[in-house]
This record gives sequence, C-alpha cells and structure tokens, in this order.
Amino acid sequence: MRYILALDQGTTSSRAVAFDETGRMVGSHGIEFPQHYPRPGWVEHDPKDILDSQIRSLKLTVELCGIDPGDIAAVGITNQRETTLLWDRRTGEPVCNAIVWQCRRTAPIVERLKKDGLGSVITNRTGLIPDAYFSGTKLEWMLENIPGARERAEKGELCFGTVDSYLTFMLTGKKQHVTDMTNASRTMLFNIFEKKWDEELLRMMDIPENLLPQVVDSSCVVGMLDKSILGREIPVAALAGDQHAALFGQGCFTPGLCKNTYGTGCFVLMNTGKTPVRSPSGLLTTVAWSLDGKTTYALEGSVFVAGAVVQWLRDEMGLIHSAAETEPIAASVPDNAGVYFVPAFTGLGAPHWDMYSRGTIVGLTRGSGRAHIVRAALEAIAYQSADVVQAMQNDSGISMPVMRVDGGASANNFLMQFQSDILGADVVRPAIIESTALGAAMLAGRAVGLWTDGDLAHLQKEEKRFTPQMEGGARERLLRQWRRAVSRAEGWAEE
Repeated sequence: MRYILALDQGTTSSRAVAFDETGRMVGSHGIEFPQHYPRPGWVEHDPKDILDSQIRSLKLTVELCGIDPGDIAAVGITNQRETTLLWDRRTGEPVCNAIVWQCRRTAPIVERLKKDGLGSVITNRTGLIPDAYFSGTKLEWMLENIPGARERAEKGELCFGTVDSYLTFMLTGKKQHVTDMTNASRTMLFNIFEKKWDEELLRMMDIPENLLPQVVDSSCVVGMLDKSILGREIPVAALAGDQHAALFGQGCFTPGLCKNTYGTGCFVLMNTGKTPVRSPSGLLTTVAWSLDGKTTYALEGSVFVAGAVVQWLRDEMGLIHSAAETEPIAASVPDNAGVYFVPAFTGLGAPHWDMYSRGTIVGLTRGSGRAHIVRAALEAIAYQSADVVQAMQNDSGISMPVMRVDGGASANNFLMQFQSDILGADVVRPAIIESTALGAAMLAGRAVGLWTDGDLAHLQKEEKRFTPQMEGGARERLLRQWRRAVSRAEGWAEE
C-alpha cells in the first residue's frame, strides 16, 4: 500500500493527514501553536512554531498510523494563505515573526495606495480588492520597520514567502524557494492575467524582486523532503492555499461547480474555467490551481459570520449549550414565524460590502421564542451563502448545478437542507469532510503518478445529498424578506 501525506498548516494548528492509495483517510494528528498579539489589531506567529508543529504532526501521524516511510509516495502542502514570512536565504533563520493574515497593522499603507489612485491598478492586475488582509503590504511593512531588513533584501540575503514557501524551503533542507500560483495570487503582487510577479506593483510597494519565490504549478515535484525528518527522501509534490485545495478536494473540476466551507465564516469558491472573470459585485478573482502549465480560475466570496453566530447564541446569549443542539431546536418549529437574523457583527461582506452594517434581528412578535431565533440564525448562514452564489452566477454567467460543502456546520442537516432549498440546487456533503487535506493529497498523488486525472474524480465519495424541497414561490418570498432585513441592518453604525 502506498500513502500520501497532506500537511495542512492552519492559523491555529498544524496537522498531518494520511491517505492510502484508494483515497481512504487513514489517520491524522494536529498540534496547536501559540498566537501572538503584540498590539491591538496585530497578529503574529513565530515561524519556528509553525515549522516545529508541522514536523512533529507529520512524524506522529506516520507513527500512529504505522506507516513505513518507504511506502510514502509523496507529501502535499496546503496552508493558511496571506500570512507573510521573511527569512535568511542561507540559514533559514526568520528575520521576524510572521505577520498573520488577520493582522490589520498595514491598513494605513493600503489607504495610502488607494489615496494615490492605485486601487484600480491592484484590482485590474491581481483580481483582489486592496486590503491589509493580503501579503504585499505586510512585506512592505517588514522591509520598512525591521532594522536592516531592506539593506539585506537588496543584497539578496533574504527570502519572502507565504507559509507554503517557508515550509518547502525548510523541509527540503533550504534547497527550494518556491510558491504555487494559488498562493502567489493572494499576495497583491502577482498579475494573475499575465501569470507573473508584477513589476509596477513591486515598485508601488518598494519590494525588491529578488526576494520573491519562483512560481510553480500546484501539482508538481518541487523538491525532496530532507532525509533527517523521516529517515528517507520523499517527494514534496503539491502546494496550494487552503481554500483552493478544498475546491480541488471537492472535485470541482468543471466551470460552475462550487464549494462552501462552513467555519467561523464561510468561504465560497466557484470554478470559472480557463478565463478569469472580473467581478462587478466585489468578489475576488483568483487562481483556482495551475496544472501542467494551464491555469484554472475561480471567483471567491466570504461570509464574515457563519459558525460564529452559533457561538454567539451559545456564549453570549446562553440560548444553547452546544452547536449540535441547533438542529433539533430549529426543526422544532414549522418555520421562522417571520423572524430574520442578520449577523452583521463586523459588517457585511460580498456582495453588500457595508462595513457599517451591524447585527440585527427583525420580525419579532409576542409569539417569537428561542427556537425561532435559533432557526433564524441558521437560516442566515444559508441566506448569506446564497447571496454570494447569486453574485457569482450573475458575474460569470455560469449557473451552479450543485454546491459541495465541508467544514463544521456542514454536519447540520437542517442547515444543509435549508441551504439546498434557498439555492434551488443540490447540496452534497462528502464522505471525507477533510476536503482541504484531501485536495493537497490529490494534487501530490497526481504529480507522482499515483493517480491519473480520471482517478481523481472518484476519490471523493458522496455521503449525503440534499435536494430542494421548497417550491419557487416560497423561496422568493423568503429571499425578499431576507433582503428587507439586510436593508434594516445596513449603515447602522454610521454617525
């Protein structure tokens, strides 16, 4: 039996997941690592914590699953995106802590770029909306604020990279400084239309090009795992940002196929094919993956508050004791009794883009109870996701035949059925909900010839399919009321 090991490096933990040659998940192990908050709004990771936790999780997974390292065909890497690292090209020693994607310290740099009229240049070349979320301004901040960093960078002594790039560099014995196109497309420095680092954007942010990694395919052997880690060299054969890996792991290989990851928020990605789609709705145009030199593109939209609204019901309101309770509570009433919950705790994302929206519950009557509010909270997750999908369909002109789902809240049958009803489309929950890790494994297995492209379509099995049970008139009435509720939440925090 041959195995593929997926390294899933996340924001709060590093995990390794083992799959056998049939695509079956054999086992996994995760290790949490510290978060650092040196100032309000700042978030950092120690790169050595990232590396150490990832190597330990790899070794423990191999040990716990009883896998002989000689039977490991390849290792694939998937990672938290946008988090920015800077390290010594010779020693691998970090110059400073990693600046995490959540960190807002570079917002003033972004405002300066927009004030200088460069916002449209960034969007037109990268497909991104200028924001401190992305890597480019984080790297600019490092070069300006870390003593000696700019001088060393200009001498060619330093390497920049996202987490995939740093891990590859260190895991291959400091031999390979690469990134894949999915991660490059999240830096705000990469021209996704010309598929290269953009010289004008580098000048705008005063970033020396010699810092940047070589951009490679998402599925290819980029180097060999250093022998010191598992006792033998093993091909490192895939790199992909987490959401892109999940899209691949869900088998969304044709235009219109879409996946939604239900976490604290929701990440919705739709395959749009070989041509990038510019989004009037403010969705992100991004690279889905690059295989054999051919690029597939996607649209991406985020729902800021999804599972977080369930946490709020539990921790702040005391209406539930656990997330699992929401399913029977929501199903205990025949409908929402006119109650709508807009969980705009931190504003609304695509397609509304209103930072001044705030959480709102409307339609309460004397007969409204706990179950109606719990149900309205779950329905809100589905409504917000449907808003993103509708924007994707409008912008791309591609219809979505099915939504494939993963993440914690995808286990909630009430939510998944309501999602299907409100979309008017099938919702499919896979047997392997570790879609991100599976995607990295599939990309790696493909690169070393363990699986053909034809094999990949059969690796992800369907666990449950939800089909629309709601008639069209009822769906339209609910969506109309939802839009009215959103209009009540919009602009609330404006003075």
